[in-house]
Parts: sequence; structure tokens; C-alpha cells
Amino acid sequence: METVRIGVLGAARIAPAALIEPARIVPGVEVVAVAARDLNRAEDFARRHGIRTAYRDYRALLDDQRIDAIYNPLPNGLHGRWTLAALEAGKHVLCEKPFTANAEEARTVAAAAKASGLVVLEAFHYRYHPLARRLRELILSGELGRLRHVETAMCFPLPVFSDIRYDYRLAGGALMDAGCYAVHLARLLGGEPEVVGAAAKLRDPQVDRAMTAELRFPGGHTGTVRCSMWSRDVLRMSARVVGDQGELRVLNPYAPQFGHRLSVRVGDHRRVEHFSRRPTYAYQLSAFVAAVLDGVPPLTPPEDSIATMTVIDAIYRAAGLPLRQPT
Repeated sequence: METVRIGVLGAARIAPAALIEPARIVPGVEVVAVAARDLNRAEDFARRHGIRTAYRDYRALLDDQRIDAIYNPLPNGLHGRWTLAALEAGKHVLCEKPFTANAEEARTVAAAAKASGLVVLEAFHYRYHPLARRLRELILSGELGRLRHVETAMCFPLPVFSDIRYDYRLAGGALMDAGCYAVHLARLLGGEPEVVGAAAKLRDPQVDRAMTAELRFPGGHTGTVRCSMWSRDVLRMSARVVGDQGELRVLNPYAPQFGHRLSVRVGDHRRVEHFSRRPTYAYQLSAFVAAVLDGVPPLTPPEDSIATMTVIDAIYRAAGLPLRQPT
């Protein structure tokens, strides 16, 4: 195989930015098909984005032997089911976050991925950008000294309450859609945490529109995760790490191509570092292609997804909310 031929499950709004546009600049990959529950919608999506083949249902796309991999941007509650179906069909999978509805389902998908020998990568695109790599380097270098506190936030306004991201039946909620980023980044910066408390602002009795969680890490440092799709924190995408020798602050670690700022203070000295504006999605797609064609281990494999979903489950429990369930 010299080119990874990808089919898209669902005519999702995220697909052009996350896959189709990056595929035009990343070598070794081609988007060749799209499926939707409505054939007219699939054909319209294919026509607008220069995709050759449209299918009237997801199963037909999976049965196409010309397709090597699938991109799964379906609603949260469908991620696990259709990733499993793709693996059964012999396809590699680039799955949008959150990986599954809960940690139990993540373990099921991870086991299937391991048994198949196929590549499964969760689409935390920020993790593949040089900014994320530098954040990890700074933590491991010890420049900040002994860690004391880690804060991450992912807040944006989504006041359209009919949106599927507020639908419990589709594993919706602010923690699932926005908070999974903040949880993942907290793990990257602080380690694997214990959830010591959480409080939700509710859209309805089962669905959070905002969430704050308090964490404790094995090294003794603490953490705070904030996320929302509708709250007073209208827009906040940031991280802060405090050590006994200094601190770092980063503005917009999740999509630095749209502007970012990393500042590091150690003692009386402060510096600002800047990074590439190449899209995070292009870095991610390059990593997926490298994993499929060359066996390069991805940074967000299913084992990493289990850890993230375990923290998300623990936050929901601490907030007194039910775990999300597969659709």
C-alpha cells in the first residue's frame, strides 16, 4: 500500500477541516468515499468536496474493498459501534473524540483493535502539534521544579440546545464534547489523576452544559478541569502549570493554528515561545498515515483513550450524573 484510501462515515460538519482539507496537503492519503443515511446528502457532500463515491448507508461503505481506512465523526454514542464494525471489515480507523461513550466501551474497542492488528487512533489532533510536544518536554525537563497545580480549560458557546451535543441518548454533554480535551491535556501535563470532586451546571437532569472537576495526581500535585458549552466562561481555551520553581501558561493549546501563546516563567525570567501555524489536523493525518503505512506508533492509541474515558466516567460519578451509554 502506497496510499491510504479513506472513507467517511457520515456527512459531518467537522469532516472538511479534520480530514478533507488536510488530505490535500498530506502525502500518501486520499478521501475516496462518503456514506450518509440519506443518499442525496451523501451525494451532495461528495460533490462539494470532490469525493468520487457516495453511499446510502455506512455498511455499504465498509463493504467496499477499495477502502483501507475510515474516518468516524459520528455522534458520540455511535463511535464505539461503528469503530468495531470498521475493524470487523478490516479497516483502520481514525475516530473522532471522545473515543466511546464510556470506559467500559473503550476497553471493548481497544481489545478488538489489538486483536485485529489494525491502526485505531483517537482524533485528539492537538496532541500531534509541536506545541503539545513542547508542553510535555517542559514538564519532563524539570524546569518548573516540583509540580504543584495543573489547570486546563475548554469552554466555548453553544446556545443551540437542540444540538445533538446536548442529547443524552447520543452520549452528549459538555464534558464529553469540550471537556474531553481538557481532561486529555490535564493527563498529558500532570499524569494520571484521581477525581476528588466535580460540579455540573445542567441543561437537563442528565446532561451537563458545564463542568468543573478537582483532581489529585500521584505526585501530590492538584488539578482543575473546566469545560462548558454554555456558561459564564463564554470562551476559555487555556492551560496553566505551576511548579515550585516556575510556571507555564498557554493560550489555545487545542488549535494553535488560529493563534496561541506559550509563556514560561522561571524565577525572575520570562520567555514566550511560538510554534508552527500548520493545522493540527494536518499533523494528525500525517501521523495516521505513518501508522498505517509504516507502523509508527500513534500518540493517541486506544490504551490512551481508555485512560481518558476512565477520568470522564469518574467526573460524571463525582458530579452525581449518569455515565454516557452507547447508542
